[in-house]
Amino acid sequence: MTVVKDKEKLESQLSLEDKLLLFQKEQEKALGLDNENKNHWFDPVPRQFLNKDRSSTTLLFGGLTMAHDYLVEGALQGLGYRVSHLDCPDNESLRYGKEFGNRGQCNPTYFTVGNLIKHLHHLRDVEGKSKEEIIRNYLFITSGSCGPCRFGTYVTEYRKALRDAGFDGFRVLLFEQTDGLKQATGGESALKLDTSFFLSFIKAVLLGDILNALAYRIRPYEAVVGSTDAALNRCKKYLYDALSERKRLRPALIRCRKELQAVQVDRTMVKPKVSIIGEFWAMTTEGDGNYQLQRFLEIEGAEVEVQSVTAWTLFLIWAARYDTLRRMSLREADSGKFGLKGKNPRMRLRMLWLADHVLRAMFQRYAKAMGLYHYHLPDMEEIASVAHEHYNNHLRGGEGHMEVGKLILNVVKRKVNMTISVKPFGCMPSSGVSDGVQSLITERYPDAIFLPIETTGDGAINVQSRVQMMLFKAKQAAQKEFDEALTKKGWTAPQLQTIASRSKRTNSLHASRHVVACTAANMIYGMR
Repeated sequence: MTVVKDKEKLESQLSLEDKLLLFQKEQEKALGLDNENKNHWFDPVPRQFLNKDRSSTTLLFGGLTMAHDYLVEGALQGLGYRVSHLDCPDNESLRYGKEFGNRGQCNPTYFTVGNLIKHLHHLRDVEGKSKEEIIRNYLFITSGSCGPCRFGTYVTEYRKALRDAGFDGFRVLLFEQTDGLKQATGGESALKLDTSFFLSFIKAVLLGDILNALAYRIRPYEAVVGSTDAALNRCKKYLYDALSERKRLRPALIRCRKELQAVQVDRTMVKPKVSIIGEFWAMTTEGDGNYQLQRFLEIEGAEVEVQSVTAWTLFLIWAARYDTLRRMSLREADSGKFGLKGKNPRMRLRMLWLADHVLRAMFQRYAKAMGLYHYHLPDMEEIASVAHEHYNNHLRGGEGHMEVGKLILNVVKRKVNMTISVKPFGCMPSSGVSDGVQSLITERYPDAIFLPIETTGDGAINVQSRVQMMLFKAKQAAQKEFDEALTKKGWTAPQLQTIASRSKRTNSLHASRHVVACTAANMIYGMR
């Protein structure tokens, strides 16, 4: 009785905040939650990748376009690594992912995790390698992320699925998009993240972007079906050999330009230009993960504009610069001058500015050598400026404000006839933009032809049906631009065919001055 009275007396002397804290501790104790001695769960790397393992270990990776993955393989082989890229994830990969992965994961998780397990099953069941040999001689590199996305837990999902699939102990290393490669190993890592590594990697990414841009620019207008892909395969081999043998790139770039220039095209065909934006993996993959959206659009008579990995890298640089500038205004509220304890913000800004300009310069040099003319990397400040009224530039996750800014610029500058935002079902950052903010954008910009689609791995017919219906409007818009261009020139369609056959517009690498979205209409405006 005395103890109870003493407790009541003590509580009466406490403030409201102290009473709440005391109540919280009592409830945690009753629930068995010992906050003072709790041990957080930790996901360790099963085994390190050290120098002594370099000659016997094959690095597996994948997740970008097939051109990117192939060229990155060549670049890393040129640095002395044993490398192999995975095939493009397909529905069989999805089946493996759902069988061994957790429930409720997003589409990219199932496809990418399942794709790795499918490959390991192939090594074991087809090539005859033992489980121990696979675990000892292979490892997988994947990328990490942050923000409101399950992508940040991919590495743990990989390890869980690998364990359940019978490959417990298989190494998965995490490549952070902002902090480089982390493997929590210590010791002498065999992965040397030096200037040569990053320069080789960046070269492969730039070349992959340029090849993809040329392919999507030429293929819709090819006179002989399949000629673009045949030339593209030869180009990839030239570049792969140059990267893997560490030779000068310029001769390979010139050979690529000649190969692509030999493709016969007819740009008098009226095709709507369709831009694919959205969640990074869903808009980048070329397989069943997005119902082979790029090829489906081309089959349906569209010219596709894809987003480059270089643009995503420029966004990361922009975000780092933007955040640094904002934090400089905090003064000492965040420990240290300018809120950047131990950092030199002005030096950081200079380095970010240099990285942006060097990346753009390298891209344009390679692009011109390979024949990609009049191609402009996005202006990140412009995208942020037009998007900020609708989507806060401070927010991170997915592409952030870029989806909003891209759609607005696509309409205002008449860059494309139609915009498709593709993302996995339940993707929080992208769904919030496409299904929420973009509805306001389409109301304010009624000329926008915008279609958000979600992918789940099944339901391809439903998605493709929706794309076909909206594409009908885009075709009408492109035809209108084409007819207006003919009217302004005073030409008929037969006259255009005659004039075009005598001009340099039959060159597959020729790019007309941008006036409207439709390529055929721009060709007319560029003729005299």
